[in-house]
Amino acid sequence: MKCTNRKLLTVLSAWLFAAFLCGCGGLKYDFAYDPDYKVSSFQVTKTSENLETSSFAQNLCIVSADVSANDLNLENAGAACLFDLGSSGVLYSKNAHERLNPASLTKIMTALAAVKYGSMDQVLTATNNVNITESGAQLCGLKAGDSMTLDQALHILLMYSANDVAMLIAENIGGSVEGFLEMMNTEAVRLGATNTHFANPHGLTQDNHYTTAYDLYLIFNEALKYESITQIMHMSAYETVYTDKDGKSKELSVKTTNRYLRGDFNPPENITVIGGKTGTTNAAGACLILLTKDTSGNSYVSVILRDPTSDDLYLDMTSLLREINNQKERFD
Repeated sequence: MKCTNRKLLTVLSAWLFAAFLCGCGGLKYDFAYDPDYKVSSFQVTKTSENLETSSFAQNLCIVSADVSANDLNLENAGAACLFDLGSSGVLYSKNAHERLNPASLTKIMTALAAVKYGSMDQVLTATNNVNITESGAQLCGLKAGDSMTLDQALHILLMYSANDVAMLIAENIGGSVEGFLEMMNTEAVRLGATNTHFANPHGLTQDNHYTTAYDLYLIFNEALKYESITQIMHMSAYETVYTDKDGKSKELSVKTTNRYLRGDFNPPENITVIGGKTGTTNAAGACLILLTKDTSGNSYVSVILRDPTSDDLYLDMTSLLREINNQKERFD
């Protein structure tokens, strides 16, 4: 299945132009988080009218239905997709538009908004909002008054998935957590990820916090345009020194949560894992999104949501990545 839909922006442009001529330019229109709303990524992929459109979907992979693959059974996964970035092809898709809890895959959008609206040398200072008390939440131990640069914070956020660092970033880049969430949700709509809504910057379980496998692809695909993000996601370990509230230096060493980069699991032959993001909560299950390359240098994005366990997740992801080789064999 290939990216061929080029319809939406021409329709929108014509409609807005007509509204302008009719004197409606001062009205405000809400962009609903609704899979049935006519202006959404889901409807862009679903509709098939013969209309001319500009490039909302240009160079994007498009999913309108499940895409099966021979001998690939991901029955335990809530949703899964495999995208060929070079051809804009969809090699596999299961429940691509089903709204699910993304857990810490949320932090991809946190990083994207932070890099877009902040600067890497910006100094961030923690408030009491970093004191997350939820049982099992991944933390690096920040206290109110501690400070570090955005560059340091992004390493800890993406590699170690620290939830207190997500709050640090949100408050400092957005002016408040609420202000940063508005940035995240506005960016999601801009990218066409309109089956997504973020209620926090870290991904811990909360009402009205959801996304889809396809929307995560859209967000991740945009994040990959920033070299700082891709470089961090490729690292297996990171050491840094930040400053506490008394001005004293505090050392911090973290390792990636990505079990491919840690060496716990191996990808299929001829496939290299560049990096990605992990996520796990009781509500979301085990989640993972990856950027990989084959021996020809072609890039792929794969995502799995709501697998029962971490082991299940990596076994399923390995099976999904194996489909890259299978597809190449079919066409060679």
